[in-house]
Amino acid sequence: MKYVSFSTKGGALGFGRLNGDVITDLSGQAADLKTAISAGTLASLHSDTTIALADVTLAPVIPNPDKVFCVGHNYETHRQETGRAATEHPSIFVRFADSLSGHNQPIVMPKVSTQLDFEGELAVIIGKGGRYISEQDAMSHVAGYACFNDASVRDWQWHTRQFTPGKNFPTTGPFGPYMVTPDEAGDLSEINVTTRLNDDIVQQQPIGDMIFPIATVIAYISSFTPLKPGDVIASGTPGGVGAKRTPPLWMKPGDSVSVEIGPMGKLINTITAE
Repeated sequence: MKYVSFSTKGGALGFGRLNGDVITDLSGQAADLKTAISAGTLASLHSDTTIALADVTLAPVIPNPDKVFCVGHNYETHRQETGRAATEHPSIFVRFADSLSGHNQPIVMPKVSTQLDFEGELAVIIGKGGRYISEQDAMSHVAGYACFNDASVRDWQWHTRQFTPGKNFPTTGPFGPYMVTPDEAGDLSEINVTTRLNDDIVQQQPIGDMIFPIATVIAYISSFTPLKPGDVIASGTPGGVGAKRTPPLWMKPGDSVSVEIGPMGKLINTITAE
């Protein structure tokens, strides 16, 4: 099944189950998608109210996660192009929830930078929380998957060895268009993460090429902090980022960028100037 979070033309926030171009509006059944996931009732929610997808503005799949984790250098192609040393553990950094944006919403290029880069990724949404989750049990803690663009303001990312500034400018974390439950997502290993800039493929690699698989990442993160329902893990980007091309390929106002991942659909955003 597919689920979306949205706002209506009147400004009301809601969530629902997506079937084609129609949303079954579940907003009256729980406060939001994260709450429904946490309650474990998402699949059983029912409503006779529907709304056309064209009549809403899609929000980030989980607009209000408690935690957003990102995995750095999790594909060998990306690790090599950045010159990073191989590590025994995943490299984890965090985003703030207010850096997220939705499908068809603009990525705003900040006026303090000219180095806005793309990073197509698979997002993992936690369904069942826990601490010290084992790798064997980790996938049972997943509520679903979505596309993510960990758009990076590179000059601010490179001010020091700490990534936080370059990864948290407003609107630089597009997340959507919808969440796909694991049964519909199927076997992820052969599904490509494909990023396009103005229709040109700039990244493409199967999820199965991750250095640290999803189960390993969940187990690792849950060892240093409790995971909660609705928490998000952006699982890393393949090689081909703009910063490591010759010459560098930066996104600029007027560009369109998309991240496509099989059943998780296509996340599309345009670039605008601040």
